[in-house]
Amino acid sequence: MNKVLALRLLDAAEDAAVIIDAASRIQYANDAMYALSGYTPGSLAGQQIEALLPDAVREQHGAQISAYLAGEKKSRVLGHKRHFAIRHHDGSMLPIVLKAMDLGKLGDDNYMGAFFIDQRRERAIEQQNAARWQQLQRIALSDPLTHLPNRRAFEVEAVRSAARARRARSSLAIGIADIDFFKHVNDQHGHAAGDAVLQAVAAVFQFQARASDVVARVGGEEFGFLFPHTDMAKACQVAERIRCAVEETRFEFGKLHIPVTISIGLAPLPDSGDWKEGFMRADAALYQAKNNGRNRIEQA
Repeated sequence: MNKVLALRLLDAAEDAAVIIDAASRIQYANDAMYALSGYTPGSLAGQQIEALLPDAVREQHGAQISAYLAGEKKSRVLGHKRHFAIRHHDGSMLPIVLKAMDLGKLGDDNYMGAFFIDQRRERAIEQQNAARWQQLQRIALSDPLTHLPNRRAFEVEAVRSAARARRARSSLAIGIADIDFFKHVNDQHGHAAGDAVLQAVAAVFQFQARASDVVARVGGEEFGFLFPHTDMAKACQVAERIRCAVEETRFEFGKLHIPVTISIGLAPLPDSGDWKEGFMRADAALYQAKNNGRNRIEQA
């Protein structure tokens, strides 16, 4: 009677369950196991459990059971919960939590049992949460107006770039660009026009910068540059190309044509590897460019 009731309980259980003999043949599978694995009810009886196992463990499974029953090897699976995967009838792999146990002997035969707890919903939730987190990270590190990296992202990348430059003993140039007389744009044409100018300038920067360069909006009308593996002579060439491209671009807002130029300050990464010091020197060079008439490049 107790065995009959126990089987009824297993049949009604929400978690999949199987019982195998010492030869790895499936002697019992409950309804939840058939629902999980996609097999027709009753079709698993007598089949080898290896049909449900991943390729990486399929070949060793029978030998491991034999070694365990012979007392030659302790099991790292029996009695523990493990994240695992089983093969669905259609060949796909299903994430599960496995809890296997030694059921002992019945007559002359050894039996083992296992519960398979379906983890597909949990994995889907984990993936959704990971995607949301990545989206939040992108939002947190992105300037909503220009879609460039923001100041926080620039600082994070500056730390990494400076560390890489020191390890590789390579050069790194740091730059700051500022839109000349940007306050006049807002005052004369309104903030909507100013926003349009910022977006257009950002687009020019992205197009003119090299694939390895970092361009970020670090302030109202200020943009930061990182030029990896670039000495000051080459950085000046790249910056000059960017400056000329801005000067030659026709910035329009409605029927308005708004002339735009930029000033740029450049500095090398100091020998100390302190990017903030280099950024401050680039900022000082930017002020020098403004004092010298704007629409020009100065270097520290």
